[in-house]
Amino acid sequence: MKYDYLVVGAGLFGAVFAHEMAAKGKSVLVIDRRDHVGGNIYTENRMGINVHKYGAHIFHTSDREVWDYINGFAEFNGYINSPVAVYKDELYNLPFNMNTFSRMWGIKTPDEAKAIISSQADEEIARINHEKNTDTFTADNLEEQALSLAGRDIYEKLVKGYTEKQWGRDCRDLPAFIIKRLPMRFIYDNNYFNDRYQGIPMGGYTAMIEKLLDGISVKCGVNYYDYMKLEDGLPVRPFESRDGDSFGRILFTGMIDEFFGYELGTLEYRSLKFETEDLPEVDNYQGNAVVNYTEREVPYTRIIEHKHFEYGDGKGTIITREYPANWKHGDEPYYPMNDDKNNALYERYQERAKGFEGVLFGGRLGQYKYYNMDQVIRQALDMSRAEA
Repeated sequence: MKYDYLVVGAGLFGAVFAHEMAAKGKSVLVIDRRDHVGGNIYTENRMGINVHKYGAHIFHTSDREVWDYINGFAEFNGYINSPVAVYKDELYNLPFNMNTFSRMWGIKTPDEAKAIISSQADEEIARINHEKNTDTFTADNLEEQALSLAGRDIYEKLVKGYTEKQWGRDCRDLPAFIIKRLPMRFIYDNNYFNDRYQGIPMGGYTAMIEKLLDGISVKCGVNYYDYMKLEDGLPVRPFESRDGDSFGRILFTGMIDEFFGYELGTLEYRSLKFETEDLPEVDNYQGNAVVNYTEREVPYTRIIEHKHFEYGDGKGTIITREYPANWKHGDEPYYPMNDDKNNALYERYQERAKGFEGVLFGGRLGQYKYYNMDQVIRQALDMSRAEA
């Protein structure tokens, strides 16, 4: 077969791009090394529950065009993300809001909360300046940045341990820019996202992806590096597969550094490990879809109870513990380490890609950016329009 496009990766970016190009009359083949479509937003139905196999995915956006677009492929249920955080024997609402502050300090009013936060932050800034023998505060690491924004109580109970687990480093060894600000809401509101539109697709994300790919040729369980004719690890022109398919252009949504054989160096990623339990005799394990565990000593960052994403109330439940992990070759990369060093290396790969005609790079891994789902859709739509 001769195709206009080979799309490598049947995740959200690849599915949207493939759908748009097919709608323009282009012939498209989508391949994915996994045995299913959907990428990391894949959901599988077990016990009547749509399980987010690769971690919780909650759609949210303020981009009306993106919202209207994706609603053409799924009906969303209006789920509002309102996680809670556990620190030792204490339970706090997230994001940081008046419910959080009232629980932490026994106060009622925004002015009381602001006064405590300001006092603690000023005290930390004064301490740090004294230790550095300076009158001008500059945060040299994430710990100093967080203390200067939120003070000691919030940092110690809700930021420090969770952040260190997430990044695999001490907060004093993480750059300050990771936390440019810590959103504080001085209202009693547990809605985690500020976006106007949010929810979970009824029936799961997999059904949504399948609708996007309806009528498009898809091959799962196919590894790009085994499938394509390569020379020194790179596709030769004309682009052809080992079994005779040919392609005018390629959209690659895998790791950009892997595509180029790591010739400029290896970008850093963070990985995740999941421990899922089916609990057929438990109706309600934790009372919320997402519960974060902020102590450093607790090895997982959160427990997800999948049935609550879709307001399930039937018999049985399924939970997943999520463990952040250092990424190494052979592991699944989940998100990029966007510090100065890695961003500089990515820019070099981006320049390399510009000189490799006929190949596009998309998604979190191909563009080395921490995209939310709505941003993925926006980038895929923009790229497809540029290709028209």
